[in-house]
Amino acid sequence: MHVSQIMIPFTDLKSQYEALKPRIQARMNRVLEHGQYIMGPEVQELEEQLAAYTEAKYCITVASGTEALLIGLMALGLKPGDEVITTPFTFAATAEVIVLLGGIPVFVDVEPDTCNINAKLIEAAITPRTRAIMPVSLYGQCADMDEINAIAARHGDIPVIEDAAQSFGATYKGRKSCNLSTIGCTSFFPSKPLGCYGDGGAIFTNDEALAQACREIRVHGQSARYTHTRVGVGGRMDTLQCAVVLAKLERFAWEIERRLLIGDQYREMIRKAGAPVELLTVRPDRTCVWGQFTVMTGDRDGLQTDLKARGVPTAVHYPRPLHQQPAYAAYSRQKSFPFSEAAAGRVLSLPMSADLSPDQQRRVVDALLARDPA
Repeated sequence: MHVSQIMIPFTDLKSQYEALKPRIQARMNRVLEHGQYIMGPEVQELEEQLAAYTEAKYCITVASGTEALLIGLMALGLKPGDEVITTPFTFAATAEVIVLLGGIPVFVDVEPDTCNINAKLIEAAITPRTRAIMPVSLYGQCADMDEINAIAARHGDIPVIEDAAQSFGATYKGRKSCNLSTIGCTSFFPSKPLGCYGDGGAIFTNDEALAQACREIRVHGQSARYTHTRVGVGGRMDTLQCAVVLAKLERFAWEIERRLLIGDQYREMIRKAGAPVELLTVRPDRTCVWGQFTVMTGDRDGLQTDLKARGVPTAVHYPRPLHQQPAYAAYSRQKSFPFSEAAAGRVLSLPMSADLSPDQQRRVVDALLARDPA
């Protein structure tokens, strides 16, 4: 038996808020004073700053990361029966938006060492009905975007949408996640690398026509007030949430440096100590911002229980791949995706945030080392 300790925060939003409190309050107060809660000036200001950060020509803020994917597919004109190639090892939103539009998610297995979609398997999944390819930059590391873009180009310039909900701030061959393909989509869910205090998201593109389509779709398809040029959704990001992200952007570069450092320290400490977990591979031509610091273990349930008793919270991203989920099983051409299934049974996420202290990190690794024998 272990004596329970004070729980380490899984994602330390409280410390982040304390560090940014004056800036966040000033930003939010400004919105409360001008009262433009929908499409206020902070919306355009944030879009300009995010576009500059990624070096994409256009940024369109939206109500969530899910809305970003949905609106992106709508802007591409996805129709019932169209196919979108993606991974089964992801959060449900990736496939959900395809199905909501009448499309068919076509799953491709992942790489066993990164858990990102295996680009080498994509070409065989392309059919005349393929309308888009949607790789997921899982855990904060970009997928093999150049290889995926090259495959898409060989097959008639199929649009590529990066699901970058966990990877905003990461780089791939020196370029920023969200500006690596036709469209990049990210989430500002509170626990993401750049988060707001509710739901929020953004779409990035260098295509003017797609940007205009996304802008119109997010406001019920309006090209002008009460002129509905397209079918759209209520997909705007609230001004208050934009204000929060603007405040957080002021120290975002520091937070990304911290995430990279903490990730490297975790990996070094785990390797040196011989902790009973396996590390994911980070490719040398890219960075991982560790939207989740995820490892693998053969005894996940036992390890989770033991870590909890020592004050270390954990989570599983994700315990069941989409082709085995009741809502999506009928769409899968294959019954089995071995590497996705293996990952789903072994992945475990440890505490990670820019404000994770050295003492807290040492406690996590010590807890890994001190677990009871099976």
